[in-house]
Amino acid sequence: MKKEYLIYKLSESVKTTCKIDNDLFVKYNVKRGLRNEDGSGVLVGLTQIGNVVGYERTPEGALKAIPGKLFYRGYDIEDIVHDLIREKRFGFEEVAYLMLSGDLPDNEELKNFRELINDNMPLEQKTKMNIIDLEGQNIMNTLARCVLEMYNFDHNPDDTSPENLMRQSVQLISKFPAIIAYAYNILRHSSHGRSLHIRHPHEELSLAENFLHMLKRDYTQLEARTLDLLLVLQAEHGGGNNSTFTVRVTSSTGTDTYSSIAAGIGSLKGPLHGGANIQVVDMFNHLKANIKNWKSTDEIDAYFKRILNKEVYNRTGLIYGIGHAVYTISDPRALLLKELARDLAKEKSREEEFAFLELLEERAIESFYNFKGANKRVSSNIDFYSGFVYEMIGLPQEIYTPLFAMARIVGWSAHRIEELNFKGKRIIRPAYRNILEPNAYVPMKER
Repeated sequence: MKKEYLIYKLSESVKTTCKIDNDLFVKYNVKRGLRNEDGSGVLVGLTQIGNVVGYERTPEGALKAIPGKLFYRGYDIEDIVHDLIREKRFGFEEVAYLMLSGDLPDNEELKNFRELINDNMPLEQKTKMNIIDLEGQNIMNTLARCVLEMYNFDHNPDDTSPENLMRQSVQLISKFPAIIAYAYNILRHSSHGRSLHIRHPHEELSLAENFLHMLKRDYTQLEARTLDLLLVLQAEHGGGNNSTFTVRVTSSTGTDTYSSIAAGIGSLKGPLHGGANIQVVDMFNHLKANIKNWKSTDEIDAYFKRILNKEVYNRTGLIYGIGHAVYTISDPRALLLKELARDLAKEKSREEEFAFLELLEERAIESFYNFKGANKRVSSNIDFYSGFVYEMIGLPQEIYTPLFAMARIVGWSAHRIEELNFKGKRIIRPAYRNILEPNAYVPMKER
């Protein structure tokens, strides 16, 4: 039997070995995707870190959609962001401190924390050389490899005491910007034939400013503040999102920090999780090219109907950036991002495109409602605007998902610390029900 045929035969077996009747999930009360029948998530733990609110329960136990809310350690993200916008200051380090400690820092604590972040930002020379030697086409894989390599530079990598976990968390938050910026510059040099620049971070800059400096050197203050806002908005989103849950599952085994965070990176890389903003940008470019009148609601509605009917675009029937597992009426992150995105569009003379995107958002929600019916009210999510914002800042698509990781490492670290330090911790081990009947073993000579 040729090897090629054997691979074919093995792959054909998947058609039968992976076939499970959907009715069996109902029969055995199995929560597919850890979701209840009403779409809410199955409660598997308690946390004091982030809280994602999109509905409330009525006295009868039914779900009632409400405007979305996001809380960081009990603080409303809207209050945090509006203060940052009002004072035109950078807030990612403040949010990181809040997530790790549970408290808002005062001026002196924030100053010292910023210095700690900047002190830990430079990479070891061997890591920089490995990024060059192990150039890859996907920066998320490069990021995961570099995180795993940090284990070798850690003098105490397996210690899970609070002090050591906090030290490792600060180092990871600090080094992600440099790893991502250098990895892209290597990719840009090797794949696109561009000049290779390795710029070192500056101690007087914020994390967002340092990232833009290392990546492309020149940037405006509004670009840096908008990137900082995106990092703030994506730093945490509850323990139930796939990548954070992955970090908590692996942490529950007692594994080292670097293995756990690398697993989270692998989860976030999936297109159903961290890559959605790239799909929104692609869809937006398609709509710009195929809708002649950007102000015509009739033309836009007609085209969205064809998308939903799988007649045009990529024929998946999906409108990317619309809908969320928890938020129904509104995604607070999307609303907050729009506030600075509008200013950035004005700075970049892209107001017409931004107005078109806003109209697309409005008509997509209405089109989805008309197509699916009254029980399928949805809202836009942060991905609907984040890709366009990244594009206006001048960031390449190759780093869209790594930027998500650069923000979410804060939430991952906080959840890992919590998972390993609450009393009564247990290894996370859900169950799968096997539906096969026992088979009688057939000896080799009788097959």
